[in-house]
Amino acid sequence: MPEQHIHLGRWDEVGTVAGAIRTRVFVEEQGVPAELEWDAADADCWHAIATDAQGMPVGTGRLLPDGHIGRMAVLAEARGSGVGMAILQALIAQARILGYAEVVLHAQTHAEAFYRRAGFVREGEIFMEAGIEHITMRLALDGR
Repeated sequence: MPEQHIHLGRWDEVGTVAGAIRTRVFVEEQGVPAELEWDAADADCWHAIATDAQGMPVGTGRLLPDGHIGRMAVLAEARGSGVGMAILQALIAQARILGYAEVVLHAQTHAEAFYRRAGFVREGEIFMEAGIEHITMRLALDGR
């Protein structure tokens, strides 16, 4: 796996970088309307920023105060390098530090296997979010 670094920060510290990655992946690549990508929750979240060996930002994700993980995005050129899993593991670790019993996410259906590899379990039926098929997935952190 190529060298990478994950930094956790608040929106006022890392929002410009996280926002740029999310714009490239969700708005430009996946066609999510910009008004659906941005919400007031960003200010209350922990955000993970992944940088490559040269220090260039290549991925992001966020942990909401209610234990939801979301806005996981990795730039196309860094996919398949382990960056996404490193971001996910950093957010799960932060949830453990904060004492959360579980984390939940809405996975795009094509990414379900990725989240299963991290121990997440699918629940419920497929639903549409921002015009893209998603599934709810959950990971218990309290040993259950």
